[in-house]
Amino acid sequence: PPGDSYGVLPRPCRALVLLNPQSGSGRALDDFQAVVQPMLAEAEIATTVFVTERPHHAHEKVRDEDLSQWDTLVIMSGDGLLYEVVNGLMERPDWKDAMKKPLCILPGGSGNALAASINYYAGYDHVAKKKLLTNCTFILCKGLHTQMDLVSLSTASGKRLFSFLGFGWGFISDVDIDSEKYRWLGSARFTLGTLQCLAKLRVYQGRLSYLPAGPEQGTAPAPRDPPVPVTNGQAGHVLPPAGTDAPGSLPPDSLLAPLGQPVPANWTVVPEEEFVLVYAIYQSHLGTNLLMAPAARLHDGCIHLFYMKAGISRLALLKLFLAMSRGTHLDLNCPHLCYVPVRAFRLEPRAAAGIMTVDGEALACEPVQG
Repeated sequence: PPGDSYGVLPRPCRALVLLNPQSGSGRALDDFQAVVQPMLAEAEIATTVFVTERPHHAHEKVRDEDLSQWDTLVIMSGDGLLYEVVNGLMERPDWKDAMKKPLCILPGGSGNALAASINYYAGYDHVAKKKLLTNCTFILCKGLHTQMDLVSLSTASGKRLFSFLGFGWGFISDVDIDSEKYRWLGSARFTLGTLQCLAKLRVYQGRLSYLPAGPEQGTAPAPRDPPVPVTNGQAGHVLPPAGTDAPGSLPPDSLLAPLGQPVPANWTVVPEEEFVLVYAIYQSHLGTNLLMAPAARLHDGCIHLFYMKAGISRLALLKLFLAMSRGTHLDLNCPHLCYVPVRAFRLEPRAAAGIMTVDGEALACEPVQG
């Protein structure tokens, strides 16, 4: 897009390819060898292929490895593997430099939301499967890279997570996790999961608050109490209080008050407390065929917050999902669906009910803010 600044990968280029052979319907390795490798060879991109053997394998690899031998990290899988890589990089003492390493996503899963989003930002036609893989490989061959926003999530139990795609609770997260058992169907698993979750439509109780995005945005008032230290993911580091810039310390959450305290005065608290779904997305696509936030861009500094109030009929919900395949769901003006661009949000479920997901991976249900 105009106004973006791009970097260019060197030629010849050395790429570390992290590939999950189990992702999607299990064809990632075959597709890599048949479709991707010949294109990369022609573009003078030499590859080292690292095949993951278990969950967290890629996380540990990028956390502990000397990355200076590669010019780019390529993730050939679904969105879950990129989530591992991002959080592994953020656990490094040199995360500031490690996060400057260009990342590339090649769709090899059933979700492939980021790959579909990048295909959309690049101005290509909507495609799926092999065509989407070819388009994304072509983008890698051209070697242009630009910046992408990350969202910092903190949970009540003290986890700090970094997310590139979205955080969800309720209907969409239920579909995502309940349909895991139909992985072999590829992206059709989400259609089947949607119909099943529609049949047993659930309502979730909780409080949603947000800081609206907009020109009137000042910085958040300084929290009155000293911030509570938060621990970082599985590693369990205790972080220094926000604002202390110890070397290697993670970026402070400057817009957030600690979870135990009320949200800052310039936030909006949603009056309703019964939801069918809450989804905070930062890319355009939620799946290859779900254009959820047509206005989103890679680094617009914005979280696109959607929530659906209780009381919607199953038919209206199905119509919204069918429209979402074309990105026209907001044109239906459904009174139950609300969309607001925000800079930060907080969700406090009334009970530990329902599945929460971050970038398509399940999280324990608890208060969370980002």
